[in-house]
Amino acid sequence: MKKRVVVIGAGMGGLTAAIKLVAAGLSVTVVEASAHAGGLAASVEHEGLRFDAGPYILLDLPGLQWAFGALGLVLEEHVELLPIDDVYEVAADGRPPVRFFKSLEATASGFERSFPGSGKRYLSYVARVTKVNDRLRPTLTVSHPGVLDLVKNGALLQGPFLLRSLASVLRATHLPAEIVDAIAIWTHVAGQTLDEAPSPLSFVPALIHGIGAYYPRGGIGTIPRVLADHARSLGVELRLSTKVRAIRREGARVTSVETESGATIDADAIVSNASAVGTYLDLVDGTPRGAARDLRALPLQSPGVCAYLSIASSSPRGGPYLHFRLAERGELTRVLIRPHVLDDGAIVGARAPARILGPMRYAAAAAGEPAQRDYLERVTAEPWWRAHVYDARMVATRTPQTWGEAHHLHAQSMNPVMTAKFMRQGRIPHRSPHFPGLYLAGSSTHPGQWVSFTAISGILAANLLREDLGC
Repeated sequence: MKKRVVVIGAGMGGLTAAIKLVAAGLSVTVVEASAHAGGLAASVEHEGLRFDAGPYILLDLPGLQWAFGALGLVLEEHVELLPIDDVYEVAADGRPPVRFFKSLEATASGFERSFPGSGKRYLSYVARVTKVNDRLRPTLTVSHPGVLDLVKNGALLQGPFLLRSLASVLRATHLPAEIVDAIAIWTHVAGQTLDEAPSPLSFVPALIHGIGAYYPRGGIGTIPRVLADHARSLGVELRLSTKVRAIRREGARVTSVETESGATIDADAIVSNASAVGTYLDLVDGTPRGAARDLRALPLQSPGVCAYLSIASSSPRGGPYLHFRLAERGELTRVLIRPHVLDDGAIVGARAPARILGPMRYAAAAAGEPAQRDYLERVTAEPWWRAHVYDARMVATRTPQTWGEAHHLHAQSMNPVMTAKFMRQGRIPHRSPHFPGLYLAGSSTHPGQWVSFTAISGILAANLLREDLGC
């Protein structure tokens, strides 16, 4: 009789884990609370336009290629990837805009025009971090890498780099503050200081100018749709609109999941692609007191607010795909996302989709739905984004509370903030040290929160599970 695995959550990590496990001859059931697979990477539709719900750019193509390859798939045979030549711009009042292209030379030349002397320094910086990234990349496909993994992959000399903060790395470039802020824009979006952020975030320019940044035709949601279809074709059972209430155990070993309807699904092993923090604090009882205390102490990241826009398809097609706006008064960066500049298929009739994201500090989001709505109104009332779109009409919105309700998020949080300390600790282990038979996937189990990393996390969790079950 086949051993049975239950996967909680049909996000990227849950789907890759399920495919890997069913291919090993296991019986796999995926239980997903939402009506659609994909988790935060899924797409939504409003007024006939398709919008990405969460992620908006693919920055780690090699990682996603590795994940698809580990499943016996060739990414490019299933997903058409559109290269982004004009990637992003960072603007703020009183500052010249800073713009990043796929072309390293074009980017450096633009910096040189605005900030004389910075072009050569930027070229030197990108060359350095490219070498470090290349040496450390093999550790991305290792569960909880340690010193021995650095030795094995010839990356031991990069150990000191991993102990540094992003601020330390960027200070050494001697680049102007405007360029430093633009390189670190992903940190600003997450609400971190550069002193808190991990050094590998400095690799983003190396990725953009090297393998490149991409957007899947049809949106990021195309990727989990492909994986969900493939999982079904292999015999994975996907139970959508089925929320898990609890993970049950006998002694320490997990044995089943109980759904909100009261049904019980027995399992020889469980992979949780729900929040790892939420898994330990909400779904399984008996998490050791010290471990629970440490999990509660992790700083959490709010999904922020989002406005989904229907814009005229005649809106400017040139210019960068992403427009970041550094905010004042200590608030977080905003971003305008315009898929139609890359993907003609996003246009329906005379309309096209766009999004405004307003990241929100977790403490501010905790003030409640009225405060979240007020913040959303302030973000969308700002005039800067209207220069890049015509005839914009808001068709839907999301706040941290509605994100949490739609995606059943733990404490209205996407994941723990990727701090330097958390990354050095190796994140939350894929194999539970507390409950035999329990494995975890998702962004908090891998050193990064991109679509590729969550896909890799499911495969790493599945590999450990297969090893333990001897299959």
